[in-house]
Amino acid sequence: MAWVAALNCWLVTRRDLALAVMRDSEVFTVDDPRFSTGQVVGRSMLTTDGEEHSRQRAPYARPFRLDAVLERFTAVVEEEVERLVSGLEPAGRGELRRELAGPLAARTMVVALGLEDVGVDQMLRWYDAIADATSGLSAGRPVPDAANRAVAELRSHGAGSNEAVLLFGGIETTEGMICNALLHLLSHEDQLALVREDRSLLGAAIEESLRLEPSAASIDRYATRELELGGATIAEGDLVTVSIAAANRDPSTFPDPDRFDITRENAGRHVAFAGGPHVCIGMHLARLETSIAIGGLLDRLAGLRLDPERPAAPRGLVFRKPPELHVLWG
Repeated sequence: MAWVAALNCWLVTRRDLALAVMRDSEVFTVDDPRFSTGQVVGRSMLTTDGEEHSRQRAPYARPFRLDAVLERFTAVVEEEVERLVSGLEPAGRGELRRELAGPLAARTMVVALGLEDVGVDQMLRWYDAIADATSGLSAGRPVPDAANRAVAELRSHGAGSNEAVLLFGGIETTEGMICNALLHLLSHEDQLALVREDRSLLGAAIEESLRLEPSAASIDRYATRELELGGATIAEGDLVTVSIAAANRDPSTFPDPDRFDITRENAGRHVAFAGGPHVCIGMHLARLETSIAIGGLLDRLAGLRLDPERPAAPRGLVFRKPPELHVLWG
């Protein structure tokens, strides 16, 4: 727990403190005009707490439960992965962020939001505008006109602030989750070999990747009163940033935390999907997409490996993923 002057916030890095902050929405709220997503898309389930949050979230809770996700989306995701991988296969090389992960996440959200008339390309343009604006606010830049137009166009198609939040989260974090998991597996030949030998380990590999490099690396909360936390005195109104990335590498919970180990028994204790009232509503869908995408690639692209001439690494302060993920096969 430390004050970071450059970010003007208290930074929470311990897993136990991170959980305490995320679970107590009365003391650590998202309902603050400084919250970046709210400035871009307006008031939504992501920027409200208490009864209003419950009311905003309620219509989406049942459709995104595990059983409903498996029933509604398994075939959709399998068909899209098949289409995308079939298009990639003859080339022997490709860039998996924009040629697989992004289009898959966008297509899935097209179906989830009932915007089939819009299409994937337009969905990705809206997403890019919203993502750029949200990241820009964290860097002190104003919301650009392109983001305002994207939100307005979404609303013209019957999608409000909550749908914009789902669009952004459903593409940004899922795209990153797929790319990060692929990068981890392809960078660790011994771990990839385990998955190839026993495909039932793929789920464990995804959980370990979520722990080691969550696509959403931090979340913001605002203190509603003065309090003590982790030996620090936090003033009313202070920004409290939970480092999901640090909590997921807390050595008191995860021994040898910087090692990618798909046999780690407690990898599922990560907080990559946050926690408390604002736990990620789309986590089951994101896991489904990631599992089917990686399984499809391993099934179809023999010898899948990173392109040694175009190295990849995750980047980003808040949202973490490789900007490009170039691979070879065959």
